[in-house]
Amino acid sequence: MITDINQLDFSKEYTYADYLTWQFKERVELIKGRIFKMSPAPNRKHQTISGEVFYEIKTFLKKKECEIFHAPFDVRLPLPKDKIKGDKITTVVQPDITVVCDESKLDEQGCNGAPDLVIEILSPGNSRREMSDKYDLYESAGIPEYWLVDPEHEFVIIYSLNEKGEYVGSKPYTTKRNIVKSSVLKGLEIDLSEVF
Repeated sequence: MITDINQLDFSKEYTYADYLTWQFKERVELIKGRIFKMSPAPNRKHQTISGEVFYEIKTFLKKKECEIFHAPFDVRLPLPKDKIKGDKITTVVQPDITVVCDESKLDEQGCNGAPDLVIEILSPGNSRREMSDKYDLYESAGIPEYWLVDPEHEFVIIYSLNEKGEYVGSKPYTTKRNIVKSSVLKGLEIDLSEVF
C-alpha cells in the first residue's frame, strides 16, 4: 500500500489496480499508465462556474435516465487495444463534470467506459493538459461530447464526435453568443450570462 505520493516512481507506468492501492491525500490522474498530479484546490471562480453548470445540467436531467457527477469522480477509460496493456486499464481521469446515460457503466468506483459528456474547467495549472492531452484522450476513448470552459476569457467550446470518431469544435460560446446547447443532451440550453 502506498501512503505517500513520494513513494511512487513517476517514470513508471501504472494500472488502475495500482491506483486503487494508493492511500495519499493528493489527487492524481492516470493517463496511459502515467501519473499526473492534479492542480491544487480550484479557485473560487472555477468553483462558482462548476457549481452553476452542474446545477443547470442537474435540473435539466430531473426525471431523465442520465446521471451527473462532479469531481472527484473516477472515470476509467479503456482505450483502443493498441493503447492499453492487454485488458488492464491504464487511464483514470476525474473530469470536473461527468454525465453518464448508460447505467451499466456505473459502479461503486465511478464510471467504467466512455461517459456521454465530460466538462473540464480550465485552471492556471492545467490549461495545456486540458486543451491538448485530454482532448486527444477523450476523442480516442469515444466520449461523444467534451466541453472546455475557460473562466479567465469567459468562453465555452463544445467538441462533438463526428461519424469518423473525430472531434469537431463549435465556435466559442461567449457571453455575447450566450446560449450553450448540447447535441448529446437534446434540449439542454445554458445561458452563459448566468454562468460567468
